[in-house]
Amino acid sequence: MTHFLAKASLAALLALCAVPATVTTAAAAGPQTNFVVEAQYHRPIRACSPMHAVRKARDFGLRDARITRMSPRVVVVAGRDRRGWDRITFANVRGCPLIRR
Repeated sequence: MTHFLAKASLAALLALCAVPATVTTAAAAGPQTNFVVEAQYHRPIRACSPMHAVRKARDFGLRDARITRMSPRVVVVAGRDRRGWDRITFANVRGCPLIRR
């Protein structure tokens, strides 16, 4: 798979480099266009990120929210609300669904 991506990236880069060679000389004084080709490998997010869990806990009304426990199944965020200390438990899957408040 990586060989295919490398070859495809190289082919795209060569194609983009060939575009300026086909431009007529009358358009040489026109505006410049810069092409930047970046090959990055993005993994799909399959778990609840700590930042997302804390952000959701703050949306639920927790102040000073921070992660207290993180396991393969749950993410526990603790903080303060109007009544005192409280914690919220999220499932450790994409989107951080609420399990327990």
